[in-house]
Amino acid sequence: MTITERVPLAVDDEELDHVEYLQWGPIIAGALAAATLAFVLHTFAAAIGLAVSSTAPTWRDSSFALQLLSGLYLVLVAIAAFGIGGYLAGRMRAPRPAGKDEIEFRDGIHGLMVWAIAILLAAVLAWGTAQAAARLGAPSAGQTGASQSVAGENLIAYDLDRLFRAERRPPNTDLNYTRSEAARIVLTAAGHTGMTSDDRTYLARLVAANTGLQPADAEKRVDAVVAQARDNIRSARRAAVVLAFMAGAAALLGAAVAWFAANAGGQHRDGGAAPSMAWDWRAWDWRGPRFER
Repeated sequence: MTITERVPLAVDDEELDHVEYLQWGPIIAGALAAATLAFVLHTFAAAIGLAVSSTAPTWRDSSFALQLLSGLYLVLVAIAAFGIGGYLAGRMRAPRPAGKDEIEFRDGIHGLMVWAIAILLAAVLAWGTAQAAARLGAPSAGQTGASQSVAGENLIAYDLDRLFRAERRPPNTDLNYTRSEAARIVLTAAGHTGMTSDDRTYLARLVAANTGLQPADAEKRVDAVVAQARDNIRSARRAAVVLAFMAGAAALLGAAVAWFAANAGGQHRDGGAAPSMAWDWRAWDWRGPRFER
């Protein structure tokens, strides 16, 4: 049997009165399916190290190839998740008699609503995960010194370890605050103006006071660590740009996938034929909706 027209299934007039233009049941079901599938796939990616971080001790060691591969994985997840969600919304939507273009538009709108709600669900989950991680990482009442660390210290934590490495540390040293202060100074090295000479001199004095090094040796250590930290920060920025671009591209591609998947679901709904488990792309007529069986 060949279906050349998209004609909705027969519906009684009384039933049509209860069919809304925008049906939230199929939309929410598709959005939940899309968000769940995306969460499962991202969890799998994190388990095998194909997430934002590499399997190296510090994620800044990740190569450009791994960053690009992680970005491509985001695109594949968007195609799979929004394809499933959009298809479910289009397939479950109650039909109303209308022209072919109007039916396709309504199905596509339902797919776009699935995309929008799934994006919001993903944002809420990400926010909740970040909040939970922040609470777990918050210091206790007896660890107030650790709360003085700055946001960028985890990025250059290893560099700070190298900066204040000492065989025998002087007594009465408040290393927590010193590390935080040093982190704020080192982070300025990645700016357009770089680290000022006053900051460099003061940082060398901090190193000498907390490690017992001679002033000349402290200055050499500061120069070496600052140069390495600058490279690490630039590498982190490059990785963030690549992943942010790929995430944005995946989100935009997801909108298109949800639209066309919802139309595919609507075609199966109107034709009364379920998609074959061996879905053949050759059965799709790109000049118009047509499925054969």
